[in-house]
Amino acid sequence: MTDLSIAAPLIDLVIGVTLVEALALLLVHYFSGKGVAPLDFLANMVSGLCLMLALRSSVRDAGVAWLALFLLAAGVAHGIDILMRWRRRTGSAAVDRRMVA
Repeated sequence: MTDLSIAAPLIDLVIGVTLVEALALLLVHYFSGKGVAPLDFLANMVSGLCLMLALRSSVRDAGVAWLALFLLAAGVAHGIDILMRWRRRTGSAAVDRRMVA
């Protein structure tokens, strides 16, 4: 059996880099108006972070409750992301069809 506890610092590093990336994207958009709009990436970013936290809690033997909580949060964030994309796509498709007709 492999000791997965040595992976925990690597997981922490990836979580940290992801948080820095999110902050950088937010700051670029806030100060310049350019880059990716927060609504276009935050739900996806939260979903990914929750999956990383679930992995971390599993590696650290934090308990099934924490694992389930992070997986549930990832699923909810993913569902929100899909719903937001679906609504944007439906709205833009409706506009496209009116312009063609």
